[in-house]
Amino acid sequence: MIARLPYWLRQEIPDARALATREILARAGLNTVCVSAKCPNINGCFGRKKATFMILGDTCTRDCAFCNVKKSRGSPLGIDTYEPDRISKASREMGLDYVVVTSVTRDDLADAGAGQFARVVDSLHEAREANENIRIELLIPDFQGRQERLRVVLDSGPDVVGHNLETVRRLYPHIRRQADYNISLEVLRTVKKLKPRIIAKSSLMLGLGETHDEVVSTMHDLREHECDCLTLGQYLAPTGGHYPVKEFIEPAAFNHYEILAREMGFKSVLSAPRVRSSYRAEEVYRELIHA
Repeated sequence: MIARLPYWLRQEIPDARALATREILARAGLNTVCVSAKCPNINGCFGRKKATFMILGDTCTRDCAFCNVKKSRGSPLGIDTYEPDRISKASREMGLDYVVVTSVTRDDLADAGAGQFARVVDSLHEAREANENIRIELLIPDFQGRQERLRVVLDSGPDVVGHNLETVRRLYPHIRRQADYNISLEVLRTVKKLKPRIIAKSSLMLGLGETHDEVVSTMHDLREHECDCLTLGQYLAPTGGHYPVKEFIEPAAFNHYEILAREMGFKSVLSAPRVRSSYRAEEVYRELIHA
């Protein structure tokens, strides 16, 4: 396992604004993937009053080798019916006009959590009465490939729907043991099939042992499945018990992948070591709509 981080992955020190954002989220009793996943950008994003809300609790029913979110281990999980309203209230308090919402995977639920996503979007739409510029980005699980579940989410009217491929096909059995590469690709194609106006987005982590050709092939797969936006970032193991970092990818390599992705036709690309799927999400969205 590689222990020492290169200089380009140094984290920012929290300032007063970052601490204020933490206080708002704590007071609202809301989870964020920023905290649960130990995101390296947390202090910078919180300092800009940006956060990615994580709904459906803080415990996942899957056991991906890269992820720091708590695992259920079969214990019963519930749904917080007041969560959508608290997210809407916190968004207003933080002054957000671009709200990003993700979730743990909830295979234990009859709809895999699709209804809760829709309720969150509905609650945020109500906030548009005060701020008509609010845009909503969702980062969704695969819903086990069930189209009717995805339709529930899409019908609620988000502006962007992301579903992360995370890694190359060969590494799925090691990294995403309970997921399926083809199902994830079909989620993105179905987004565009059912709601062509919605922007489809995905993300890849690099440094897991993938090859250059595998990354390029994966980007081609995403374009063939009508993915509009792509983000690429460096994988960092949250703890020593997670899948180890195989390589730190040089910034120049990320620049190279961005050039290739744009040549393939991705409408917006963000590629750098510290990039995560929802990192600077608003900027990615603005680039696309002004392209």
